[in-house]
Amino acid sequence: MPSDPIGLDGKVAWITGSGRGMGRAHALLMARRGADIVVHDVLEDEAGETADAVRGLGRRAMVSHASVDDPRAMADLVAEIGTTLGPVDILVNNAGIGEHAAIEEIDEARYQRMFDIHVKGSFFCGQAVIPVMKERRSGKIVNISSIWGMNGHETASHYCAAKTALLGLTKAWAKELASWNIHVNAVCPGGVVTEMPVKVQGWDKIREKEKRVPLGRWAQPEEIAYAVAFLASGQADFITGQAISPNGGETIVGF
Repeated sequence: MPSDPIGLDGKVAWITGSGRGMGRAHALLMARRGADIVVHDVLEDEAGETADAVRGLGRRAMVSHASVDDPRAMADLVAEIGTTLGPVDILVNNAGIGEHAAIEEIDEARYQRMFDIHVKGSFFCGQAVIPVMKERRSGKIVNISSIWGMNGHETASHYCAAKTALLGLTKAWAKELASWNIHVNAVCPGGVVTEMPVKVQGWDKIREKEKRVPLGRWAQPEEIAYAVAFLASGQADFITGQAISPNGGETIVGF
């Protein structure tokens, strides 16, 4: 065990979708715990702001705007990260999109886009970095799924399907990569107060949904970041293939 099992000193963390929202929270918490950060987001201004904040915490940052659903670009990015910051120790597949739509409203383009970002993107980011992790016999991968990937939802079946696919990917990778000491887990947040759900659903609907949460509210992004940073740390060295759902008790699973 490392002397500071929660610390990430000297680690390089690649976080997709880290320009804002949960991704930014992951980046800043890991930077506070000692990691250098690859800020990866198609939103250029937001990515720059996150990178500046990381540097303000005394850590190194590099920025990428490449789309996660471009396998060649992801392979090139891993090589660039290695040259600029060093080998990737942690991958957080956080990039995502969301929308509400009835089944009849989801055409092929909307369906494909949902899977391209969540599933194809996560798969090929992982494929790009896994050889580096295998060579070093060490690595942490955290896939950001959703409570809707566990339970479903009545107006976003394409999103739910994509997030459920990430859980299957997590379990398969955990088994395939365990012998190289590469840990793969998923975090499945419940409601989180970020720009995307506010834009898609609006505050009135969010406040109504909060009434169904036993703890009476949605999470702040930092509260999800704690779970991600834990799984990326030495404290989680005997955890792989698991899904953690910080959801305020909205879904209670147990004996």
